[in-house]
Amino acid sequence: MKNSTAAQMNQVSIEAFNEISADKRRSFTFDNGKEFSAHQQLAKELGVQCYFANPYHSWERGLNEHNNGLIRQFFQKGTNFKIVKQQQVDEVVELINHRPRKSLDYRTPHEVFWEQSGDVALQI
Repeated sequence: MKNSTAAQMNQVSIEAFNEISADKRRSFTFDNGKEFSAHQQLAKELGVQCYFANPYHSWERGLNEHNNGLIRQFFQKGTNFKIVKQQQVDEVVELINHRPRKSLDYRTPHEVFWEQSGDVALQI
């Protein structure tokens, strides 16, 4: 995102999630950052429910925290994302989404999501 405003958050999210069929967009769980203050518009535009985790309850966003840990394998804490190229981020996302997971019977998140959706896979 260019900045952390609610308008920018909604614009980026809507662009990204409009590429996914509506039946696969169900909910978002946010922390309490100001960039999520326009969540009603996001919910209406994407047809999703929005939830907020309680402050200091990171376990309420467990999958998000797990994915943050995976991302940290590539970008250490304190990384200045203003100088990280989008291509680098895209490559990391591709690697993480194509990494087999024990919890998915050693399938990848990409396989599981697109197998269940019946849609044509998105390519980064």
